[in-house]
Amino acid sequence: MTTSTKAAKIERLAELTAQNETSSGASLWREAFRRLKGSKMAIIGGVVIALFIVMAVIGPWVAPHSPKALTWKDEVFLNRGEFVGPRGENWFGLDHLGRDMFSRFLVGARQTLLVGVVSMLIGLIIGAVIGVVSGAAATLGGAAGRRVDTVVMRITDIMLALPSLLLAASIAAVMGQSLTTVMIAVGVVQIPIFARLLRGSMLAQGSKDYVLAAKSLGIRKRRIVVTQILPNSLSPVIVQATLSLATAIIEAAALSYLGLGNPDPSVPEWGVMLSQAQRFFDNAPMMAVYPAVGIIITALGFTLLGEAMREALDPKLRG
Repeated sequence: MTTSTKAAKIERLAELTAQNETSSGASLWREAFRRLKGSKMAIIGGVVIALFIVMAVIGPWVAPHSPKALTWKDEVFLNRGEFVGPRGENWFGLDHLGRDMFSRFLVGARQTLLVGVVSMLIGLIIGAVIGVVSGAAATLGGAAGRRVDTVVMRITDIMLALPSLLLAASIAAVMGQSLTTVMIAVGVVQIPIFARLLRGSMLAQGSKDYVLAAKSLGIRKRRIVVTQILPNSLSPVIVQATLSLATAIIEAAALSYLGLGNPDPSVPEWGVMLSQAQRFFDNAPMMAVYPAVGIIITALGFTLLGEAMREALDPKLRG
């Protein structure tokens, strides 16, 4: 995807919530929620996300075995390619070290959720700060503000031009192998998206009548930005945060798969489990299937909900 295409999609999302209220007087979010309740895509996405969160929260307590215990190591023979598949005692079978795969899958969900949420928050917070500065400068900063906005946006465009996974992998490689590194690397990739999105939303709100009225009344520009423009510009950011969680989970898993994640391989995390399973795919393919399916379904859930929210906010699709 080219930089211009990425920027165009972000700008479109920013414009969705700059529309006037519906003729019935219902607020934008009330109307969007009404549409979400009737959306099968939103319901499916919400159910998947809820199940994932519940699994991540209670997983360590309901796991039948310790995810690090080498309890059945004598039953696995790597030199002969003999692995233990699903059975009554081990629902997902054993991994290459004789550890219970089902327990590791449950506990790994928490690590995956933690990395995704923290990465998204890093991108959201830093990107929002940059977006507010740029949007406020462009909206109410005059000629000097527009110059500041231009410089900031050109920097974000450069970041958007780089493939996200390549940028994240480069950052992780420089910082060294750790779970914190993965969070920071994936979060940095999200920064220009949130920055451009919030800036575009603030520009769309800056031409509204309530902003012109506030300026005519002599209200300070800083107060207009903080109390008027910014609160009304956050809707598309919330939608993007949902979509970014899906991206963060996939990219974090990819970095762990490349060996840039947690240096302790005994700590279960879906990306690490996938990386460990690749060597034994010919003899034990299910070792890779379980974490891969978990990553795919979880990312799909956040994507479905995010896309449903985007459609619910689009005035062209309202009935």
